[in-house]
Amino acid sequence: MPGSCSDAFPGKQLVCSGASRKVTGNSSWYLGLVGVPPPLQQQQVEPSSGSGSNSSSSINEEDPLVARANVVCSALTSLSPEQVEVCMKHPNIIYSVANGAYKGIQECQYQFRNERWNCTTNEEDENVFGYILKTGSKETAFIYAVTSAGVVHAVTQGCSAGDLAECSCDAANHGKSTPEGWKWGGCSDNIDYGLEFARKFVDAPEQLKPYDKNEKFKNRVVMNLHNNEAGRQIVQSLMKMHCRCHGVSGSCELKTCWKTIPPFSEIGDTLKKKYNEAVLLRTPRNSAKHRSKRNRARARKSIPADELIHVSKSPNFCKHNQKKGILGTKGRECSKSSTGNDSCSTLCCGRGYNTQELIRQMPRNPVSTYNQPF
Repeated sequence: MPGSCSDAFPGKQLVCSGASRKVTGNSSWYLGLVGVPPPLQQQQVEPSSGSGSNSSSSINEEDPLVARANVVCSALTSLSPEQVEVCMKHPNIIYSVANGAYKGIQECQYQFRNERWNCTTNEEDENVFGYILKTGSKETAFIYAVTSAGVVHAVTQGCSAGDLAECSCDAANHGKSTPEGWKWGGCSDNIDYGLEFARKFVDAPEQLKPYDKNEKFKNRVVMNLHNNEAGRQIVQSLMKMHCRCHGVSGSCELKTCWKTIPPFSEIGDTLKKKYNEAVLLRTPRNSAKHRSKRNRARARKSIPADELIHVSKSPNFCKHNQKKGILGTKGRECSKSSTGNDSCSTLCCGRGYNTQELIRQMPRNPVSTYNQPF
């Protein structure tokens, strides 16, 4: 039965009534729609011991880069053929891709930490997010956008840090003057390479899907590609200009400037706002009469590239649904004094909540004895 409690006070914890909730750790990766095994290790290609294929041994000896690519890319069994091709050409960048996807998952769980859906991942599921990726809801849209943004962010950082042989920081405008009187200096973050690589790799599974005769499937592919691009657009739009003044006593007679990508937390904040304003697309199952006036008005206009879109309503995250992998909110900690999404009334879905008093016993300090010298 739903529980109730009095006002909270120090030492008490409010917990929603219902089933317990367990959030799994981030031990899996997510690349586009692909589930990847736990964190890729910097695998070393071991020399052949003499037994086995002579041709394989000669390949390892003659071209260690190809051998390394085979080791790395063969571990990613769920990659599409086009992604495997990209992986074979750029095996070192795959580590940045995985780091970017992981960064996206972390940011997702932070942004939704106080909501009914808290971006739960399941390391036993091939695509990490399980049922949520299949729904086509706002949550699906956010996942695609934030992980796509994470890949751009990580690859761009790798270029600037000199970790990737395929790219470097962007010095194309170095030394050029501007109408405002300042010069480009330093070396900007190479956002163009990050965007290009992310489009090539993350979008690949969607672009290969046949959907000509399936309108529902077509809408979903359009949604996925749009949200992938939205995540990338957010990263690009938040690029920051950094400048340094030169001159006597800080007079700033000369100013050199360069561009850098923002902290990923800023990207996450922006994407969360986009999530709250996500546009529901018209499909055979959600016709115009079932949508809000705001969404119907926005649907008449072209949707900007940095907006999130979805084709289905969000599922019920309040109740446990084992078949769909929804854990429900039972057992989640809530705040009685809050009026936001983490409030007990919202997070507990009207079921009430229980108060748990935590008593912690502290050990007494032992009396120290010592001999005082004469």
